Amino acid sequence: MAWGFLIVAGLCEVLGVFGLKRVTIRKDVLSLLMLIASFALSFTMLSLAMRDLPMGTAYAIWTGIGTVGATLVGMFVYKEPKEWRRILFISMILCSAIGLKLLG
Repeated sequence: MAWGFLIVAGLCEVLGVFGLKRVTIRKDVLSLLMLIASFALSFTMLSLAMRDLPMGTAYAIWTGIGTVGATLVGMFVYKEPKEWRRILFISMILCSAIGLKLLG
């Protein structure tokens, strides 16, 4: 169950970053509410996950999901560059997260 909480926390983190970008563009109340709710749910789910998972592993996976997700949202939604170096480093983050799961 803890891994499920952690995945939801990471996805909420991505949604929160998306909301952060949306707030800078639109500056409306709905965007601000989405931002606040997403980050609040993300932190709540992370704290639930850390009841059963080691803090270092949970935090690394959570930030990895958030980093990779935010980068992919930037590349595909906001048309940021999709150069090979960015993809290489995203792959390295994913491999590191998988390594932590296998060793943790």
